[in-house]
Amino acid sequence: MSRRPQIYKATPPREPDLTLDVAATLQILEGFLKNEVERTGLHRVVVGLSGGIDSALAAYLAVRALGPSGVVGVLMPYRSSAPSSVRDAEAVVGALGIVAERFEISELVDVFAAKAGKIGPRRLGNVMARVRMLVLYDRSVEHDALVLGTSNKTELLLGYGTIHGDLASALNPLGDLYKTQVRELARALSVPKSILDKAPSADLWPEQTDEADLGVTYDEVDRILALLVDARVIPGTIVAKGFRRETVLRVQKLITRSQFKRRMPLIAKVSTRSIGWDFRYPRDWKT
Repeated sequence: MSRRPQIYKATPPREPDLTLDVAATLQILEGFLKNEVERTGLHRVVVGLSGGIDSALAAYLAVRALGPSGVVGVLMPYRSSAPSSVRDAEAVVGALGIVAERFEISELVDVFAAKAGKIGPRRLGNVMARVRMLVLYDRSVEHDALVLGTSNKTELLLGYGTIHGDLASALNPLGDLYKTQVRELARALSVPKSILDKAPSADLWPEQTDEADLGVTYDEVDRILALLVDARVIPGTIVAKGFRRETVLRVQKLITRSQFKRRMPLIAKVSTRSIGWDFRYPRDWKT
């Protein structure tokens, strides 16, 4: 007598829980910053303060790990930057008691823009981001410090940043935190309310917001990213959970298209040991 084949019903994938154990996360990030800075022989970081929640949280974490004397802030407004952005950055400086300077980038950006000819908002925004990183790396030499990254996991996965601009850094405490998790941690650390409440923006032109650029809210895109990346769920299954197909496919495409921003430049292999292929020691490797 033949048996009927047993049919197994697949269990629908659970959506990852993005809530944080705040105390444990802070311990990890503070230890990361302290250990990674000090193993280089340095004791400070330089951070660009935009008035946004990401740079504010990065500065708060750095002060907890290194103390106020271990953090140097740099405010780098362009003439079109919102006055509230500068005020919010100054509020972070005052709350943390760190040394900071204001470096206007308008003249440097305008010189380049004049030479480049007709330049649209996207290209101008990239120039601003790279000029700001030019300033930060210069100040890192002046202060014997490392440049602190402020890009979160959402931005890194979507490629929402300028390569060799705001995506550049020596170390980044936020790169494995989704934007919604950045908000949660910032609230726990009592980042100024004016920063917590305002719409996220790179402040590249008046009224610009991140969510308008992306065409999706951070709350929704973080859930999609967590399913695609952390849970490794296929797009069709995510759509079946109630997300819009066009949004899911667009997010998947953005991840794929921006992979080049998340890795070191590819080196053609012609020897037995090549950087990035066979020679991949951590930076504290010694002979």
